[in-house]
Amino acid sequence: MGKGGQDEGKVGLELLSLSFPVWAKSVQECETEFKVSAEHGLRFNEVLRRQKIYGLNELEKHPGPSIWKLVLEQFNDTLVRILLVAAVVSFVLAWYDGNEGSEMGITSFVEPLVIFLILIVNAIVGVWQENNAEKALEALKEIQSEHATVRRDGELIPNISAKELVPGDIVELKVGDKVPADMRVLQLISSTVRVEQASLTGENAAVNKTNHRVEPEDIDIQGKECMVFAGTTVVNGNCICLVTQIGMNTEIGKIHLQIHEASQSEDDTPLKKKLNEFGDVLTAIIGAICAIVWLINVKYFFTWELVDGWPRNFKFSFEKCTYYFEIAVALAVAAIPEGLPAVITTCLALGTRKMAQKNALVLKLPSVETLGCTTVICSDKTGTLTTNQMSAVKLVALGQQTDALRTFTVEGTTYNPRDGNIRDWLTSNMDVNLQTIAKIAAVCNDASITEAEHNQFVTTGMPTEAALKVLVEKMGLPGGYDTLLDSKETLGCCKWWNTMTQRVATLEFDRTRKSMGVIVKSSSGTNSLLVKGAVENLLERSAYIQLLDGSVALLDDNSKKRILAALHEMSTSALRCLGFGYKEDLAEFATYDGEGHPAHKLLLDPANYSSIETGLIFAGLVGLRDPPRKEVFRAIEDCRAAGIRVMVITGDNKETAEAICCDIGVFRPEDNIHSKSFIGKEFMSMSSNEKKAILRQNGGLLFSRAEPRHKQEIVRLLKEDGEVVAMTGDGVNDAPALKMADIGIAMGISGTEVAKEASDMVLADDNFSTIVAAVGEGRSIYNNMKAFIRYMISSNMGEVASIFLTAALGIPEGLIPVQLLWVNLVTDGPPATALGFNPPDKDIMKKPPRRSDDSLITAWILFRYMVIGLYVGLATVGIFIIWYTHGSFMGIDFSGDGHTLVTYSQLSNWGECPSWEGFKVAPFTAGDQRFAFEENPCNYFRSGKVKAMTLSLSVLVAIEMFNSLNALSEDGSLLTMPPWSNPWLLVAMSISFGLHSLILYVPFLARVFGIVPLSFKEWLLVLAFAFPVLLIDEVLKFVGRYVSSSGAKSRPIKQKSE
Repeated sequence: MGKGGQDEGKVGLELLSLSFPVWAKSVQECETEFKVSAEHGLRFNEVLRRQKIYGLNELEKHPGPSIWKLVLEQFNDTLVRILLVAAVVSFVLAWYDGNEGSEMGITSFVEPLVIFLILIVNAIVGVWQENNAEKALEALKEIQSEHATVRRDGELIPNISAKELVPGDIVELKVGDKVPADMRVLQLISSTVRVEQASLTGENAAVNKTNHRVEPEDIDIQGKECMVFAGTTVVNGNCICLVTQIGMNTEIGKIHLQIHEASQSEDDTPLKKKLNEFGDVLTAIIGAICAIVWLINVKYFFTWELVDGWPRNFKFSFEKCTYYFEIAVALAVAAIPEGLPAVITTCLALGTRKMAQKNALVLKLPSVETLGCTTVICSDKTGTLTTNQMSAVKLVALGQQTDALRTFTVEGTTYNPRDGNIRDWLTSNMDVNLQTIAKIAAVCNDASITEAEHNQFVTTGMPTEAALKVLVEKMGLPGGYDTLLDSKETLGCCKWWNTMTQRVATLEFDRTRKSMGVIVKSSSGTNSLLVKGAVENLLERSAYIQLLDGSVALLDDNSKKRILAALHEMSTSALRCLGFGYKEDLAEFATYDGEGHPAHKLLLDPANYSSIETGLIFAGLVGLRDPPRKEVFRAIEDCRAAGIRVMVITGDNKETAEAICCDIGVFRPEDNIHSKSFIGKEFMSMSSNEKKAILRQNGGLLFSRAEPRHKQEIVRLLKEDGEVVAMTGDGVNDAPALKMADIGIAMGISGTEVAKEASDMVLADDNFSTIVAAVGEGRSIYNNMKAFIRYMISSNMGEVASIFLTAALGIPEGLIPVQLLWVNLVTDGPPATALGFNPPDKDIMKKPPRRSDDSLITAWILFRYMVIGLYVGLATVGIFIIWYTHGSFMGIDFSGDGHTLVTYSQLSNWGECPSWEGFKVAPFTAGDQRFAFEENPCNYFRSGKVKAMTLSLSVLVAIEMFNSLNALSEDGSLLTMPPWSNPWLLVAMSISFGLHSLILYVPFLARVFGIVPLSFKEWLLVLAFAFPVLLIDEVLKFVGRYVSSSGAKSRPIKQKSE
């Protein structure tokens, strides 16, 4: 029961909780089992003994992982590990260069430091998200009671710490108290006790409690009417209770454990799985390319001679070995899209803003992407598919004759009295029978409605009673009295009826007689009894009926049959029906005026209420329901078109839930409802194969009278079948299922803090259609993410191709790691982020959901970007070679800087430069700098390559900017989706070019990145090399479209042949 104590005590407790169902036992049996009496309570020494056995009444604090373990877990990612290795190696090489006195030493340190910074930020964000996962458990502890009023040793002790309670303690509860433990009701002090337990059971109305036992022993929580549960609140009455379960053995403790278990088994999101798979492939590719680069260049740093057929005279150059090792590191840096995590986070964050505008508040960023591949939405009914605002739908009144009934249809679905009217209603002609119904509905009623901001209406009291008050307002007042109404008054008609009749006593509702009555004094001074309640019960206690003109007739069998037939018709439409009756002859209560009256003692015992409410005059009945939201039908149709199945899981009864599901389109007219609608307990009793067969059915499903464990089982089975599940919930009892689902969606208005903390998303308006809109947004975001991921990967392929070609051809290094890092992190960042603003496809919710295991990059896309990557490599290496070997290209003369031209043979064998006789190099200029090589002409291939490196880097940047235009659409031409279709991309390209210009023309930054300013003609040369990437991808897209259309045409033929 608690969390401490001896093992044998805990075992004893478990046996007790299993073998002794207190709700199915009498009060005396419970007192005997727990060795206590309600009058005396436990002795103090017995309390101490039980505390040692059972521990404290508090929820366990599950030790979370240490901060260091969380940090280490952030490095389980393959991409992160590659980056870490690259950073360490880069740091060692930078240190080595520094000790050797290299000019590039300072620049070399920039790269490892930036990579380390990326890894640190990534780890911080990851640890922060992990810590957030435990918030649901903390929120659960907050709803526990802190104090209790306990009877011990015959004394009633107020404000005892709730955690000191033990099984067997006697606790007194009163209005407003939070229940401190699971307890058996022993005695009602007031006539009724109502407890608000919606957060635990999903019931939307306060529940009446009794001290009588209930059966059977395996009854669900909702049926345990003699039990009160920890964390719920007493909203009416006083009672004496016996503590039966404490701590982790309470219902809320079980939920706490389920949340903890669900949080331990959280799966990676589909995107993270794909990125991990991509990282594994990337590791293999990097390893293979690095090995090839070393094999190609091993001849430069490791040589030998063959003597008599055997290798002899081995020579090893450590300097050249280090150089080619640096190239391998540059390859690793080039292959990894370092900016990808930042861009993904930015895109998801932008997605959360878009969703917030649609009333979907995203709490966990990755869930934005997961929404896009949702295949099943498991939705609650009350408040999500319905308005959670009870409203009157039909009013049945008596006619002129005893066998005649009149039926009125009531419009409106909210608590706004001005929302809809009553059809065929003439207010000025309201007859006496309708006036009686209006009076009973207004006066025999404890609810109230107030108008809040933004035309919202807030109710207090029972939802059914609030609906009756709205009905009274729509009925209006009898002719001649309408002029007395204040147009600003929300409940003006109800106020008028209450002014005309003063309530002097209340016969509170109880489950036995299923009615509520009030004794009222009219303005003439006579007393009468007004009653409302279950129609069948009222008819049993009625002897007369009131006709249209107010005359009273005997209630004969024929009249009763007609009323019951109307009741049956309304009940089969899932309406909740209430009857209205009254009584003029009150016998001993005819002169009742308060507590001093002799008849008052009869009101102190609720057992007398049934006899008082006999001989009633039946006036009419009304049908109410929690109506479906207007927009839900369209949203369900959108789900069906999008290939998403909707399953309704509710705690409501089967008939009501089925009627709502038919109304909103979860069930179609042609569906066999019997094979699609199940009671929770019935479903749980089936075999695993039967359950899976049911859940695999096409179309909607309904599970009614569902408990929290039923929801968890449904989610578990769906996930086992590979479905991506979104689950809605609002109560504490929903938290484990919300945690277990791929997307947990809590209600913002009616949801508890526990449910919100356990979820991934909160609906600000509690509306199902908001979920569907969010799914559409998630799909759009995923498509955009796919666009920028492909863009960044294709750019990285280009960088790899460039470095590989450099190594394969044996020319000097054209791009150094710090430049590649700048391109990957800064220059590529803005366009990649801007691709997240691509407009959504018009048919995005007409396509089936993508499979969660669909690859980010198909074989065709990979081929396309390998072609693009090869061109990037050729262009960046090509312009490097052109600068060294030519003075002009395609009519562009760039010899004005005075650089010396060499042959391709010399460039590819630059390592042999010291052995060249008579090799001289003239000085050249770059901006206001002059580069001279009188002392060592061979430096022309080292420090002298600065202009060629700048051209290579600029071509790489320009190509990647043009390539971002290619990424606007996967297969669409730029002619059909022009650049201005996403103006943010044009802005981003301008920012990236601006940033590149910054490092070119700011001297300090140019030195850090080892580059120099370019002239106008040199920029023309850059654009000449970069622009063809647009033409190449347009050709590849055309081929892709042709292949796709051919495949689409051949597919139906194939199906027919099959």
